[in-house]
Amino acid sequence: MKKLENILGFIIIILVLILGKSQLQSELLFFRLVIGVGLGYALTRSFAGFAGSVNRAINTGSTKLMRTLMFMFFISAVLTAGLLLGKDPTTFGLWIRPINFGVILGGILFGFGMTFSVCCASGVLTDLMAGFPRAFITLIFFMMGVFLGFPVQRTASWVNDSWITSPIGEQFQKGVFLPDWFKFDGLDGYLGALVLLGIFCLIVVGLSYLYEKKCKNCNTYTGVPAEKMQDSVAPVDSKNFKPFSKESYNYLFANPWTMKQGLVVISLLFLVLMAYTGSGWGASQPYGIWFGKILMVFGISSEAISEFTKVSASTFETPFFQHQISVQNFGIVLGTMIYMLTAGILKETFTSEITFKPKDMVLYSLGGITMGLGTRFANGCNVGALYTPIANFSLSGWLFLAAMVAGGVLGSKFNKIVNN
Repeated sequence: MKKLENILGFIIIILVLILGKSQLQSELLFFRLVIGVGLGYALTRSFAGFAGSVNRAINTGSTKLMRTLMFMFFISAVLTAGLLLGKDPTTFGLWIRPINFGVILGGILFGFGMTFSVCCASGVLTDLMAGFPRAFITLIFFMMGVFLGFPVQRTASWVNDSWITSPIGEQFQKGVFLPDWFKFDGLDGYLGALVLLGIFCLIVVGLSYLYEKKCKNCNTYTGVPAEKMQDSVAPVDSKNFKPFSKESYNYLFANPWTMKQGLVVISLLFLVLMAYTGSGWGASQPYGIWFGKILMVFGISSEAISEFTKVSASTFETPFFQHQISVQNFGIVLGTMIYMLTAGILKETFTSEITFKPKDMVLYSLGGITMGLGTRFANGCNVGALYTPIANFSLSGWLFLAAMVAGGVLGSKFNKIVNN
């Protein structure tokens, strides 16, 4: 069975390249598909979903993923600085989000929902292969939450106005662009912004170590099986290396990557995405569009949907494979599938969560809808309100991180009450 899965994995790679290039209407759409495949592959092979940064810490005491994400945030910001240095930043579609109540409430709701669905906006796509019932239910209600949040996002001042702003930030979404604070540093403010961002990362890393130490001292630290598996992978024995051996195949296509390997790959993909499109990585907005498309199947007109959501009717009328982020999200699912097939673990992983209790369905639904609403209030999800803004030097990303952690703690407490 594993050999059959391996073969299917390589067949899908070939089909993605051939059909993507020939059937998608533009090179940009094909590019989005390839980037999505790369993101899905890296997220899955390195077991590095964003939701785990909070969930693992709360449930197991391990903060390794949170600490590694700080490494990725800093590396991505360095790469972004290299891309922007000497150029007019307003020519890029930077994700400089506003600082307001919306990002706080949205972050809390998003973190709250993550504890029940054990995933986030990008994670729900990878989990369609790893935990289908949970991910599918979450996705349906995630789509509903985004859809219901559209009119609030488009009209509410507490979502769109910013308490503080900066000169360049004012030209985006009225947020704070950190280099504006350090124009005196001789490098257009990017040196000072990177120093400040590095301090933020070190603070989070320090707090993470203190929390993990507390869990170990209180005997509540259990660790994460996936992290233990990553640590147990033996390095390649170069002395006895054989290019066409089983060991070589496993090293190239099956063995899990370390978190740092996966997140470095994601950082590089992010840089390529920024360089080619001029904008960052987002995932959640299409979910609301997909929900609108479902309503259209049942006879509701795009005009009526547009009147409710305040999103143009043409957005809902655009075919799935002509919408850039939808194609990219589809690529994430394919990237996950490709890794699991080439590693020979798709069937085993897919069936591992095939059953669930009725109460679980309610919790997954709650997780999905609160995350969906949270993305609209915060103007993004873990990639659109956290990762991309931080990598683009938006102060809002750090506020979202704090709110998301707070929401995760609240969700964990609520989850314990429900399950006791």
